[in-house]
Amino acid sequence: MNKLELQKKANEVRKGIITAVHSAKAGHPGGSLSAADIFTYLYFEEMNIDPKDPKKADRDRFVLSKGHTAPGLYSALANRGYFPVEDLKTLRHLGSYLQGHPCMQETPGVDMSSGSLGQGISAAVGMALAAKMDGKDFRVYTLLGDGEIQEGQVWEASMFAGHRKLDNLVVVVDNNGLQIDGKVEDVCSPYPIDKKFEAFNFHVINIDGNDFDQLDNAFKEARSTKGMPTAIICKTVKGKGVSYMENNAGWHGKAPNDEEYKTAMADLLKISEELGGAN
Repeated sequence: MNKLELQKKANEVRKGIITAVHSAKAGHPGGSLSAADIFTYLYFEEMNIDPKDPKKADRDRFVLSKGHTAPGLYSALANRGYFPVEDLKTLRHLGSYLQGHPCMQETPGVDMSSGSLGQGISAAVGMALAAKMDGKDFRVYTLLGDGEIQEGQVWEASMFAGHRKLDNLVVVVDNNGLQIDGKVEDVCSPYPIDKKFEAFNFHVINIDGNDFDQLDNAFKEARSTKGMPTAIICKTVKGKGVSYMENNAGWHGKAPNDEEYKTAMADLLKISEELGGAN
C-alpha cells in the first residue's frame, strides 16, 4: 500500500474504534486511537498474515501487550478481513467474541490473550525464542503502552530478549505521554525510554508513530537488524483524530455519549474527505 492508502485505512480503523466503544458504552478509545497508525501499518503492510487462514504456521505473530486497547486491534483485524466490520458494534456485549481484552480462543487473528499489563511482552519473547529454537523464520511484534512499561516484568523480558539476541522480535512502545492517572512523567517517569532499551541490548529507533513514512522506514530498519531485538519508540498523540480526545487523559478509558459520538465521527469524516474519500 502507498502512504495515502494507509492513511485512509487508518482513518477507517479509527472510525471502527469510536463505533465499537460507543456501542459498548465502555472501553479505551484514547490509546486505541494513538496506536491506530501502528496497527494499520502492521496489518496492512508489515506482517506476513492471511485472514483466510488465521492460524497458518508460518504467520508473523502479534501480541497486544497493552490489552485494554483491544478496540484498536479489533478494528484493524475487521478492516483486514478477519471478521465483519459490522461486528465491532458487539464489543463487550454479552455473548460477543469481541471481549474487553483480546481472547485468543474466541477472536480470529488474536495470537495471545492479554490485558494484565506487562505480561504481553513476555509471551512475545517466548514466541520469538520458540521460532529460533524450531528454526522458523516468522517474526514477532508486540505493542506496549508507555504507562505499561512502568511494570517490572517488561524489563525482565527485555533483558532476556537482548541476552538471547532475538532479532526476530520487534517491541513497539506507544509513547502518547498519558496514562489513566495523567502524564506518565508525573505518575512514574519511564524516561529516557530509548536508553533503557539500549541498556538491555536492543537496537532502538525513535519515530513519530503517527507518520507512515517514519513507520515504514523503522520497520524496514528493524527487519534488516541482525543479532539483537529492535525497539521502536513511537511518539504519538493520545486520542489522535478526534478533536476533543487529543492529548486528553480523561479519554483513556471512557466511552463517548451519543452527542460526543456524532462529533467524533464528524471529525473522522472530515479527515476522510481531506484524504479523498474512504477506501
